[in-house]
Amino acid sequence: MQDVPGDITRPITDRVKEAVFNIFSSDILDCNFLDLFGGTGSVGIEALSRGARSVTFVDLNTAAINIIKANLKTTRLETNTRVHQMDAFRFLESPQNEKFEYIYIAPPQYKEMWIKALQMVDQRLDLLTEDGWVIVQIHPVELTEVNLSNLHEFDRREYGSTLVLFYARNDLT
Repeated sequence: MQDVPGDITRPITDRVKEAVFNIFSSDILDCNFLDLFGGTGSVGIEALSRGARSVTFVDLNTAAINIIKANLKTTRLETNTRVHQMDAFRFLESPQNEKFEYIYIAPPQYKEMWIKALQMVDQRLDLLTEDGWVIVQIHPVELTEVNLSNLHEFDRREYGSTLVLFYARNDLT
């Protein structure tokens, strides 16, 4: 897979990706997956390779979008994907025709964009299936308290310089 040049993306290591997808287990099968701030597309492509029904990729950067498309072509996983070149926050504000079992948020580091994205999803439960999860990938130093009304953190895992936070709907429990 190709990488996006420069430092505009937050790459995920194979170790972290493997660990996260082991947590999803077979629940990834036949799900709809949203890869916000798609970067290289490696997280969404991993979901497809493990049996996700569809993946929607969102990234604003032209280089990232081109790399996502190239990586989808290289892996032959273009079917059942949508690639949107647009601001992730605009995507979250816009009406969507589907709900997602998994929403993966991994924006550029140290800009607190993850907080805004998480709070927007918290107010847009129509994007998330009843038993859906929101997953946030950040550097541990970025962690801060986030006020949420409809989601709660139910797990967190730290892998070196990567912290992965898992959220579910409050009405699930």
